[in-house]
Amino acid sequence: MADDVELWRAALQQCLHVHSHQLPIILEHLATSLVYRFQQRGVLSDLDEAINLHRAALARHAAGDPHRFTSLNDLANALHLRFQQRGVLDDLDETIELRRAVLALCQPGHSNRPMSLSNLASCLHDRCVQLDVLSDLDKAIELYRAALEICLPGYHLRPELLNNLADSHLHRFQRGGVLFDLDEAVRLNRAALALCPLGHPHRFGSLSILANSLTVRSHERRALSDIDEIVSLHRAALTLCPIGHSHRLMTLNNLGVSLGHRFEYRGVLSDLEEAIELHRDALVLCPPGHPLRPGFLYNLANRLGDKFQQSNVLSDLDEAIDHSRAALALCPVGHRDRCASLCSLASSLRVRFQQRKILSDIDEEIELRRCALVSCPPGHFQRSMSLENLALSLEYRFKWQGQSSDLDEAFSLYSQLSQQSLPVFRLDICAAKSWITSAVQANHGSALVAYQTMLKFLDHYVAILAPSSNHFDVVKEVTSSIAMDAFSFCVRHGALRDAVELVEQGRAVLWTQLARLRTPLDELSTSSVTGGALAEEFKKLSLSLRNVFDSSTEDQFLQIRQLTSQWNDVVSRIRQLPDFSRFLLPPLFSDLQKAAECGPVIIVNGSKYSCDVLIITRDQDPILIPLDISLLEVSELSSEFQSLTRRVGSSDHQLESHKMVGILRKIWARIVSPVVQVLRKLIDPGSRIWWCPTAEFTLLPLHAAGPYEKRRHNLSHFYVSSYTSTLAALIRARHHVSQDASIQHFVAVGQGHPDGGKELRHVAAELDTVAERMAPVVSFTSLTDSDATVQGASDAFSRAQWLHLACHGIPNRKQPFESSFAMRDGPFTIMDIIRSRLQNPEFAFLSACHTTVGDESSPDEAIHLAAAMQFSGFRSVIGSMWSVDDEVVHQVVTAFYDNLVDGSGRLDCRRAAVALHNAVKTLRKKIPLEQQIVFVHIGV
Repeated sequence: MADDVELWRAALQQCLHVHSHQLPIILEHLATSLVYRFQQRGVLSDLDEAINLHRAALARHAAGDPHRFTSLNDLANALHLRFQQRGVLDDLDETIELRRAVLALCQPGHSNRPMSLSNLASCLHDRCVQLDVLSDLDKAIELYRAALEICLPGYHLRPELLNNLADSHLHRFQRGGVLFDLDEAVRLNRAALALCPLGHPHRFGSLSILANSLTVRSHERRALSDIDEIVSLHRAALTLCPIGHSHRLMTLNNLGVSLGHRFEYRGVLSDLEEAIELHRDALVLCPPGHPLRPGFLYNLANRLGDKFQQSNVLSDLDEAIDHSRAALALCPVGHRDRCASLCSLASSLRVRFQQRKILSDIDEEIELRRCALVSCPPGHFQRSMSLENLALSLEYRFKWQGQSSDLDEAFSLYSQLSQQSLPVFRLDICAAKSWITSAVQANHGSALVAYQTMLKFLDHYVAILAPSSNHFDVVKEVTSSIAMDAFSFCVRHGALRDAVELVEQGRAVLWTQLARLRTPLDELSTSSVTGGALAEEFKKLSLSLRNVFDSSTEDQFLQIRQLTSQWNDVVSRIRQLPDFSRFLLPPLFSDLQKAAECGPVIIVNGSKYSCDVLIITRDQDPILIPLDISLLEVSELSSEFQSLTRRVGSSDHQLESHKMVGILRKIWARIVSPVVQVLRKLIDPGSRIWWCPTAEFTLLPLHAAGPYEKRRHNLSHFYVSSYTSTLAALIRARHHVSQDASIQHFVAVGQGHPDGGKELRHVAAELDTVAERMAPVVSFTSLTDSDATVQGASDAFSRAQWLHLACHGIPNRKQPFESSFAMRDGPFTIMDIIRSRLQNPEFAFLSACHTTVGDESSPDEAIHLAAAMQFSGFRSVIGSMWSVDDEVVHQVVTAFYDNLVDGSGRLDCRRAAVALHNAVKTLRKKIPLEQQIVFVHIGV
């Protein structure tokens, strides 16, 4: 067709001479021939001429002309092609307007509508890449979805549409950090690949695109299954690229990169050796002058550096440095691979310095890190990583040369992290962690700011995460022990109020985010006309966010991001009002101290640096009690206790009790007794106290500690114990009082014959006991057996102020949001509890096993059934720490309700803790020890 240009020129001249009606058609044919010749030869003047000819043709196709559709499309295609060559935004803007005009001609039902939607989406995606206007990307995603919805299953372009939509989600993740977009990109790429069997022309591309999405996800989630799949996909792609194939070069490199990535996780040398050979093969096919050569050089350099770390052969390290230098020489300022090449060479020089101690290597490394930082200005997504790398290099040189200016500069660089712009990515969190580590090791004055910055990053990172097991895994990894270590740091430096504020900010972060959407607004509503209007706006947006969290539509996280942006704007405006400057900001100590209005709260903190107790009282500074126990010892004690509770009822009863008493004595001696010695000076015997444990302390029955000896008293003799996961949760429970005190409705749900579960023979009798004691004093409803379904439980939750639940409790330690109560037709999960719309809930008795058991590797997130009840609004909750005996529980329940009801005829959830305390006391000689202490009280 390139040879047709002159033929069509001649035809055009003849047509102009005779004024033929064929002129628009000939103009379009000549333009099309010029575009084709441009694609073959790359001469931009051909493309310019083609665009002018397409414009002339379009001008001759008035509205209503059947040829106008094609003419609009051809001009749009040519302009888009020129934009891709020159990057002139005017061309892209004009292309978008032409695409809109084309779409307007393709009404629903038109055969070209899917492609027209896709073409417009593609242009909007490109404009977002150029201008970072996320609304363009959101619209592109909407258009791609619309195109897919009207595509028949066998539509030949469906794989391409799926991959294009996935690419837009991936780009949106890279700009906004919403993990759903990343998961959605992977899902869509999988769907595209499923439509491309062996022999399909798009199979190679779909394999590579899915591998790319999984690679991005592997950096966020670090799931080995993703990394293995990436390798398998690239292997499959390579089999489609025999020697001489145009894509073989890139596919060799991609497989090498994925194997190197897997080596970093698994440490299997065969992966590293194969990666090096693949990179060498790729480099052979990538001669000097090839645009991909710099990237291929530093990929090989990185793997050779890994090989040196394994074999300690200096020639590998020298070769790595040579390749890194060669790569950098090919990457002038502004080159997309310059930053990576700088970092690769810097890393290799650090390793060589560690071997040869030549100071010029470490000096050059630092200069390279400086150049890398210059290429990542503020707002760049790798800015925090570049700050971290340069700071670490300066710290390293300080250790060798002792120049204080290096250390000062390192912490000056770290301090820039506190001004990092949103959104927050994992790289930002990793950099903040490095700052904390360095500041603590150097005893630097910025350590407190480092912890505060890290917790601020964490707060922003989870702000747009819906409650789910996938997101819990992410939160679990990024939170680690930061809050507890921050507490310990503050304690060691005498900043006890800061300790309380920071440990509160960094624990139960998913619950805290949910609680923000349920914030009472009475003071704001009555403060002023503006305050009332903002309160209403906040309520509506919070409700919308809660509803979206509950949904499972594909567009869920687009809505979450949009609503979160609006929600943050309203919060910002509320903070500008007098007296509301700290609205929803992490609470200060003076706010948190309100948790101790009715008795002291005892924070028991576990950190690798120290284990300490802070007693919070209503009217004085925190009281510090250093504990003579290490976190490792606490972990061992917890493991021993968990192992024992898993065998409850399955072995020799006397031996079990003896071992349990031994553990409870250790808890008393090492943890609880020092606390009691202080408490006895503060409060009277019989007073209530609240335990707020962190780390592995959350897995220990602190309430049951004691010497268990004659003439010596256990903790329960002195005080009535309750628990709270955070101080804020207890404050919310105290302040949430039923708006209509006349409404008191009690629902008892019992399921003794659950779907696929073991029969509970005493459930019916237990519910009869509850009814006998509650029905005379409160409106009472009972649901049993066939009525105790998932829907029945949901309905009960939505209308009950008082709830008794007798059934199997099923903890899910791998996916804690799937922990559940076993109903007749299936599980009633934590997610179901979160979705319930509760009406002034007061009290819940969870007569089921393991209702305070969550993910043991991250106990500070408190994702368990009892916590879900508390954070959903129940002010007072009784739950179990391990398995309960069906028959024994009946006795506990009977004694509990006997103690709960007094002569006033009114129920008060604040009496629940004392009622449980007294019930256990009356049964002390009648039931086994492990069943006396299995139930705990949470809340007011």
